[in-house]
Amino acid sequence: MPFREMRRKKQQLSEQESCRILQQSTSGVLCLLGDEGYPYAVPMSYVYSENALYFHSADAGHKVDAVRRWEKASFCVIERDEIVPEKFTTRYRSVIVFGQICVVQEADEIRQALEALADKYSPGCAGKQQEIDRSVHRVCILKLTVAHMTGKEGLELLHERQAPATPS
Repeated sequence: MPFREMRRKKQQLSEQESCRILQQSTSGVLCLLGDEGYPYAVPMSYVYSENALYFHSADAGHKVDAVRRWEKASFCVIERDEIVPEKFTTRYRSVIVFGQICVVQEADEIRQALEALADKYSPGCAGKQQEIDRSVHRVCILKLTVAHMTGKEGLELLHERQAPATPS
């Protein structure tokens, strides 16, 4: 299925900038098909690696049930959200990812995801490897493989980036 093209193309971020935002941001909202067909949106910490997002999860509950029921998902990260009251607008930059989500089954991939999560959220912490060794066989890791990604920024940020530099 082809994905929609962005309507306001001049506000679209490059793939490189979108990837940078995914790598540097620390949380976003995972959207799944929940119970009774209702959308289920849940804030999540994550790591972005090799065209996939990895999430640490409990092995039971609404989120995992939704993943097992339907493989399609989206994930949204907001890098910047600055209100500009006098202009009745915001300066924003965000990325939305669409793809297929699953529960990771392979022990090596679970370990790699845990190591990437630990490196991102607990860099340099002692005991990291012991914690991974302890939890690798009992943790649930979700993987969202990116099929389509779109980054967008508000017009105010676009104009700021495009404005000629003032001489010093």
